[in-house]
Amino acid sequence: MITSDAITWNAPNDPHPARAASQRSYSAVAKGDLEEWLSVYAPDAVLEDPVGPSLFDPEGRGHHGHAGIRAFWEQAIAPIATFEFTITDSFANPGSNTCANVGSIRTAFPDGSHTTTELIMVYVVNDDGTVASMRAYWEPERTMATFTKA
Repeated sequence: MITSDAITWNAPNDPHPARAASQRSYSAVAKGDLEEWLSVYAPDAVLEDPVGPSLFDPEGRGHHGHAGIRAFWEQAIAPIATFEFTITDSFANPGSNTCANVGSIRTAFPDGSHTTTELIMVYVVNDDGTVASMRAYWEPERTMATFTKA
């Protein structure tokens, strides 16, 4: 188990390139470090969070390349005061370039209100270990149902 102030990893943790990339991504988000987060992603990566049309991606086509991923950060991540990741399971076959993590993300806003998102995050990495694709499966309505005012 890996535990930091913002990441609790209660899942398999054998060395796997996609799993390691996901952990680097969570760490950068928790620290609020955009440049570190972008370094986890390949220049032509696609991020879908959530998969399908949403407030963050009305057409449901994903955020493409570092420019698109940076724009997603500004819209969806930068306004959040804190992130707490809890990963309860992780599936990554040896020899594959993919892992799927199951868990939740508690997000707190500057006013102290918060939500919790239950989700599955699928990471695909290139041979160099950078993320080529990240697809997060979650339902905005379920997240909003957890909204708690400060």
